[in-house]
Amino acid sequence: MEKPNLTVVHEFILKGVTSHPELQAPLFGLFLIIYLVSVLGNLGMIILTKVDHSLQTPMYFFLRHLAITDLGYSTVVGPKMLVNFVVDQNTISYHFCATQLAFFLVFIISELFILSAMSYDRYVAICNPLLYTVIMSQRVCHVLVAIPYLYCTFVSLLITIKIFTLSFCGYNVISHFYCDSLPLISLLCSNTHEIEVIILILAAFNLISSLLVIVVSYLLILKAILRMKSAEGRRKAFSTCGSHLTAVTVFYGTLIFMYVQPKSSHSFDTDKVASIFYTLVIPMLNPLIYSLRNKDVKYALKRTWNKIHNWMEKHNLTVVHELILMGITSRPELQAPLFGLFLIIYLVSVLGNLGVIILTKVDSRLQTPMYFFLRNLAFTDFGYSTSVGPKMLVNFVADQNTISFYFCATQLAFFLFFIGSELFILSAMAYDRYVAICNPLLYTVVMSNRLCQLLMAIPYLYCTFMSLMVTIKIFSLSFCGYNVINHFYCDCMPLISLLCSDTHDVELIIMTFATFDLMSSLLIVLVSYLFILKAILRMKSAEGRRKAFSTCGSHLTVVTVFYGTLIFMYVQPKSSHSLDTDKVASIFYTLVIPMLNPLIYSLRNKDVKYALLSTWKRICSVIS
Repeated sequence: MEKPNLTVVHEFILKGVTSHPELQAPLFGLFLIIYLVSVLGNLGMIILTKVDHSLQTPMYFFLRHLAITDLGYSTVVGPKMLVNFVVDQNTISYHFCATQLAFFLVFIISELFILSAMSYDRYVAICNPLLYTVIMSQRVCHVLVAIPYLYCTFVSLLITIKIFTLSFCGYNVISHFYCDSLPLISLLCSNTHEIEVIILILAAFNLISSLLVIVVSYLLILKAILRMKSAEGRRKAFSTCGSHLTAVTVFYGTLIFMYVQPKSSHSFDTDKVASIFYTLVIPMLNPLIYSLRNKDVKYALKRTWNKIHNWMEKHNLTVVHELILMGITSRPELQAPLFGLFLIIYLVSVLGNLGVIILTKVDSRLQTPMYFFLRNLAFTDFGYSTSVGPKMLVNFVADQNTISFYFCATQLAFFLFFIGSELFILSAMAYDRYVAICNPLLYTVVMSNRLCQLLMAIPYLYCTFMSLMVTIKIFSLSFCGYNVINHFYCDCMPLISLLCSDTHDVELIIMTFATFDLMSSLLIVLVSYLFILKAILRMKSAEGRRKAFSTCGSHLTVVTVFYGTLIFMYVQPKSSHSLDTDKVASIFYTLVIPMLNPLIYSLRNKDVKYALLSTWKRICSVIS
């Protein structure tokens, strides 16, 4: 630290897309949808151009690489940008920032030269159709892609190393939503003239040289088309270039807008809007342009879908188009009273959990880690009860309790995600109570915002993976003709009993996940409460012990009810195990527990009762 060296800045703060809090949630939703469409579209294009025999031409070879670059630079920027919408401080480490910049430059510059290679390919196809296969040989195609990748890697490393070997000042706020060269240069203490000249020369060369190839290619194409005597020939030639020309116009138009606008009207906010367009919107548009405007791609997509459909039929996967849920009871006289009872339970559950979510969000006294976890607990309760409840209630009044094949898979996936998340949220809450009682002076330091969000993010990501793995594994196996599920919702074990395939693998996966989830989360809860008990027994004050016990009371009640039900289900001997017993236990933890949790926390917790009372008084005063 003796001189203004590289270690002055260890991490950067990204200002993000907007500083308006009210725009964070809608923008997160919008960009998440755009990014997911982009990923699915580009991955689909890569797979389609690889597997379909009619798309094994130079044009689709280049299209595959265009999809790779689109996927590349949108993935370099997108996930980090989305994470920054939901975290308190949008930090990025020094080394991750350098990595992001390097990969972004590789992919974005490669796209320029791939688009120019595609225009040359279109020129040869239209102006020299008889020599097309000779000129555009496999070797030439590979060279036209390999040279840009190598050159772009060199450019990317040159710029990144040059920027990150200069000295940064103490100020570390990047006025952007990702690490780009110009916002980073504005933070440098060193003389930036040399690096600015290098970037300007390389940007000018990349943009002009690739654009020149495109313009010359299309001028020659236009000349060839105008010479054609057949109107059908001209139409066909134009349609061949249509998709590429649209992609080129959109991509280069955005870049030219960014780099050629006058310095007086240039601002980082304008750059942000343009950057959003070419880092997220264009990668989403390109596969759509090529699938909607290109007949070959549309036909290939249709053929591939038919092949998948035929393969599924051949392997007996689509014998079952819908499943029949047997429901809770087959006795007609119980349908109406049970419908009324479960409707009341579900409505109380929804109102209670939504109330807890809103209350812990708006009340200033409930902005502690304990209530942050409680909000997430209410969210998972609301989630899995809503995955099961509405469909079960509909089945009480419908003639036939059917559920479509895909809706059944969706129900199972969401149910597993929420029920798995609840286990780990309860264990995180136990750890929170341990810190509050055993280390009260360090509570706010240990249970920081960042740690709380991490303790939620990891279970959510893990449970997403677990849920998708189990669901995909079950629904990619072959179902027999028998389609009656002896349950009131789509659960793993009743579905496995309908499979024709060997179920050993999927049963082992479910058993491994169930054991790990139950044992690991329960272990954290038990260890936390052993330490809490040890700390309470050491307290000399009876009032202190009473207060400590009351702090844990609500959580301990919830844990006992939830884990007790699950242990009853999974640890009962096989001889006494039956699907009817599972149904009763399932009703308890899918409908009754989500109703009980908000009641337990509101009736046993003084803070929640006071917050509820003060919120009610505020509402009454507003109404009156």
